[in-house]
Amino acid sequence: MIPELVDTWVAGWAVSRGTPAPSERPWGHYIEVGLPEHRGRHVLTDTSGSAIRRAAASVTVPNTWLKAPMDPEEVEPWLPAGWVVDRVETGHLMATDLQATDPVLPAGFTTTVETRDGVTYVQVYDAAGERAAKGQMAVLGEATVVDRVETAEAHRRRGLGGFVMRTLADRASAEGATLGVLGATDEGRALYESLGWKAHAALAACVYRP
Repeated sequence: MIPELVDTWVAGWAVSRGTPAPSERPWGHYIEVGLPEHRGRHVLTDTSGSAIRRAAASVTVPNTWLKAPMDPEEVEPWLPAGWVVDRVETGHLMATDLQATDPVLPAGFTTTVETRDGVTYVQVYDAAGERAAKGQMAVLGEATVVDRVETAEAHRRRGLGGFVMRTLADRASAEGATLGVLGATDEGRALYESLGWKAHAALAACVYRP
């Protein structure tokens, strides 16, 4: 199940971030990202030690990342020189069966929902017109990948993150999706679990910084 969730997450992440389509590798996938601090990322579906070594050894460009659905302590011994485990960026691969919930926006806020280039964006604004929360997703047939869910610090603990998530789930369900997948931070995991999402694996994050 986890390799299939990784496949879905990688495909949706690329659509959400507007990168080229992932290319296949013997160990999983590679996405060309093209940012100075994030040149590209290998995402593993094969979590054997030999796969980790081969994926890491294929990298020659600094600030290339490697993500694997496993604990960082399991990955670290297989990494060659120049690689470091970034425990701040390490997260969780999560999924849920989607259900429509007709979310209610907390009083004092407004929201917009729009879709561009296959990505649906939900934004929430406060009374002054400042953005208070946001999130986006890419629907891929029967699955959707949720991405970049964030609540401004001044507006946390008001239910805005839950509203964004439920709004995305409702829209995905209306488009025929039944499965939701995302990569969560430690901080975000608690929100998603409160909404019925389940963590299926850690997502170890490693970066090449020779």
